[in-house]
Amino acid sequence: AMRMLTGSCYISPTGQFLLYLPLQVGYENANRFLLYLPLQVGYENANRFLLYLPLQVGYENAGTVEFLVDKHGKHYFIEVNSRLQVEHTVTEEVTDVDLVHAQLRVCEGRSLPELGLTQETIRVNGCAIQCRVTTEDPARGFQPDTGRLEVFRSGEGMGIRLDSASAFPGAVISPHYDSLLVKVIASGKDMSTAAAKMHRALSEFRVRGVKTNIPFLQNVLSNHQFLHSTVDTQFIDENQNLFIMKPVQNRAQKLLHYLGHVMVNGPTTPIPVKAKPSSIDPVIPTVPMGEPSLGFRDVLLREGPEGFAKAVRAHPGLLFMDTTFRDAHQSLLATRVRTHDLKKIAPYVSHNFNNLFSLENWGGATFDVAMRFLYECPWKRLQELRTLVPNVPFQMLLRGANAVGYTNYPDNAVFKFCEVAKENGMDIFRVFDSLNYLPNMILGMEAAGRAGGVVEAAISYTGDVSDPMRQKYSLAYYVKLTEELMKAGTHVLCIKDMAGLLKPESSRILISALRDRYPDVPIHVHTHDTAGAGVAAMLACAEAGADVVDVAVDSMAGMTSQPSMGAMVACTKGTKLDTGIALEKVFDYSEYWEVTRGLYAPFDCTATMKSGNADVYENEIPGGQYTNLHFQAHSMGLGNKFKQVKKSYSEANKLLGDLIKVTPSSKIVGDLAQFMVQNNLTREEVCGGKADELSFPLSVVEFLQGHIGIPVYDGCLPSPPSQVLKSLPRIEGRPGATLPPLDFDALEAGLRLLHGDDITQEDVMSAAMYPKVFQEYKEFTGSFGPVDCLSTRLFLDGPKIAEEFQVEIERGKTLHIKALAVGDLNKTGQRGVFFELNGQLRSVLVKDNVAMKEMKFHPKALKSVRGQVGAPMPGKVIEVKVEPGQKVEKGQPLCVLSAMKMETVVNSPLTGVVTVIHVDTDNSLEGDDLILEITAEE
Repeated sequence: AMRMLTGSCYISPTGQFLLYLPLQVGYENANRFLLYLPLQVGYENANRFLLYLPLQVGYENAGTVEFLVDKHGKHYFIEVNSRLQVEHTVTEEVTDVDLVHAQLRVCEGRSLPELGLTQETIRVNGCAIQCRVTTEDPARGFQPDTGRLEVFRSGEGMGIRLDSASAFPGAVISPHYDSLLVKVIASGKDMSTAAAKMHRALSEFRVRGVKTNIPFLQNVLSNHQFLHSTVDTQFIDENQNLFIMKPVQNRAQKLLHYLGHVMVNGPTTPIPVKAKPSSIDPVIPTVPMGEPSLGFRDVLLREGPEGFAKAVRAHPGLLFMDTTFRDAHQSLLATRVRTHDLKKIAPYVSHNFNNLFSLENWGGATFDVAMRFLYECPWKRLQELRTLVPNVPFQMLLRGANAVGYTNYPDNAVFKFCEVAKENGMDIFRVFDSLNYLPNMILGMEAAGRAGGVVEAAISYTGDVSDPMRQKYSLAYYVKLTEELMKAGTHVLCIKDMAGLLKPESSRILISALRDRYPDVPIHVHTHDTAGAGVAAMLACAEAGADVVDVAVDSMAGMTSQPSMGAMVACTKGTKLDTGIALEKVFDYSEYWEVTRGLYAPFDCTATMKSGNADVYENEIPGGQYTNLHFQAHSMGLGNKFKQVKKSYSEANKLLGDLIKVTPSSKIVGDLAQFMVQNNLTREEVCGGKADELSFPLSVVEFLQGHIGIPVYDGCLPSPPSQVLKSLPRIEGRPGATLPPLDFDALEAGLRLLHGDDITQEDVMSAAMYPKVFQEYKEFTGSFGPVDCLSTRLFLDGPKIAEEFQVEIERGKTLHIKALAVGDLNKTGQRGVFFELNGQLRSVLVKDNVAMKEMKFHPKALKSVRGQVGAPMPGKVIEVKVEPGQKVEKGQPLCVLSAMKMETVVNSPLTGVVTVIHVDTDNSLEGDDLILEITAEE
């Protein structure tokens, strides 16, 4: 191994000469030296070597000699640079000599002794290190990065010298010039002191808009071998951990990009109605100091699921599950309530409603909506709420073998999901199947039980057990299904009335029958208040023996949501069903949500729907779906035809054999209903001979194939299913039973390749449930940062000009932001948006989506599509080495790019055939511009 050395000398026209200290190159990349430090002893031969060649050729002026030296002290000449090199600053710091100034004075005719420069006066004082801060990406072979410096703040202080290039906010780093931003020189009494000062200074740098080599330099400065022993040309090869760099968070600038994007282009999440979020901030009720009182979760942790069930059954009054944190806003506000607003009120719930049976706050549609529309992690919601509410059991909705998705998953994915959910704070798993298909339900129950959770088997209710004419879903059907679930080992039995079909009489009939047969099992009833009879029905259930009923706080109750908490508290007060909840606490809780609901005005169902409707007893549309269909009808200009939509839903249900309607079976009925309305089809036409001529919705076809299980009766379409399926196969038995196990290790490895090493088991589960949604969520947060830290109004509508606000990005770190202005449109279709961040001016360039529609831009390579090859760096295309139709092997060169005196060969990421080439020679590309596309070899 060799050591790379460079040394400075000065030879005057009169033959006087000086030798300065040799310097070691601590690291050299393909083209540039990055880090320098002095060699203080043991290199006397190097001094003689420095002078030999310049004196032999009659060289005058300052110069720099570069050479290698091996472990035996033998020197190998490389070159002489007839100037001072960039590393001369280190020599100046340790010798206290201004080399450039001295050079100019000699040119004016001064001698070296006149300047006080003799060999005897050259002394080494301490140690100095120089780092070149460049716009290069160490993770990609130090490829140069280009772009606009959005932020540039240097680190300074005692013992730090900066020799800067063109580094300032707004500076454009071009691919045609050197990538140097600034030379940082740290000096101290010894090596460790200088290194510590340099590390501190680099950590204070803030460079945004381009990648830099700072994380790599910090790793070098922390390396034990670098600090305490010999470093040679094999240093990098032997220390590959130097490339394991802590990601730069850049949260503040990313949030400014998001806010700027919303100010220029409007909301990033789809908005159903043209209503603005309220400008009134909710007032959080007072929360007492100290720990909250014990609740049922303390019983669960102490006595386990069986002991918990006994305690619930032994409780003298009526218990509530509060749905405000999930199903209430899913029914009224399109599932759009953010963790930001849930966290504010969570401590109040913990302190004042500790006797709740459970708080429903997770699962169902909230899981994918969190990532898809709110750009926040559903697991983080669970974790943060668990910290804030330690005493009330959490409950989630688990779609049996479908977990929290809309498709079938391998069995091990469902088991792993429940395990991770339990680890993150979930307590009660309410397990259902949209068809009450026992094999699917039992799998979900087994997964929840094995994870250590409370298993609550939920029977989806439809029909009317009080109507003797409706025999398909009779009392006998529900009793028999309950018997099977009890055999499967449920801890709690739930009646899930998702459309609000339970009337007081049917409630008494059903609950009394179940209570008589199973006196020891807790019974929990879930309903919706669409018809307006929810309070009466739940009181009837409680009187018949139900232990728990579902409610939502008053301002989030009624219509397609759950019955009112306040009404239920008042109606049971002073009776044997007394809940023990103080009404004044409910009022404060409701006031918070009344104001908070105004923030979600763009999603509020009351924009189009002004009341519930008892016709739900006829059409049987579930609460959340009722709201969605109403929104859709009005958005499509069919508001005056919503009655027809509901009628078609009822007909579609009958066509499919009178299904139990809950996600995903309810969507299948809805899809068929919309299909019938759009194609002006009657029930008779679908029933007749037209079935084999129609192109049915995919969800209907897959249902008939058996993708979601087997209905209670195999009625389906009155036409034989074969007319719809044609040659498509049918699934026999439980759909997920034949799926191969999911390889979690392979999935995690793939995610790390795409998103880096900061991948958790929660991320893996999110990707397992929703691969495409998770990918889009990671890309969004990678560009715009932790938008879940923003208030809801800012998230949806952005700030007003001159508005000042605060954003807490973590405990103890608060950003103070003021929106200043939005600039005019430039020639590239962008607008400058100006902010004040923590007292300093910041600006971002935002693409105007309206203007961009009229402009043409080079397409970008999608990271999620393996066959799309993008430019690894900005630069010019020097050569394209392949042609369309050509077969290429993995690693084969595809093209050559050039930027900043550096050529990069772009290799094929896979074996396959080149299908499309998007570039030509001499094209200038930006980073990630699409070069070509490859179809993988099968």
